[in-house]
Amino acid sequence: MPTYEFKCDKCGNSYTLLLTLAEYEKKNFRCPKCKSKNVKQQISSFQTITAKKS
Repeated sequence: MPTYEFKCDKCGNSYTLLLTLAEYEKKNFRCPKCKSKNVKQQISSFQTITAKKS
């Protein structure tokens, strides 16, 4: 499942959510600290696991 990073514009809290694609598409994100919907997704890196060694 992909992880998404967000930052709340109201309280400044940064947090990470594990969401399915269906959950992400609903765009129903709230800050876990202050419950505000005024959050912005942050640019983040991603990781992948493969069967072959690099």
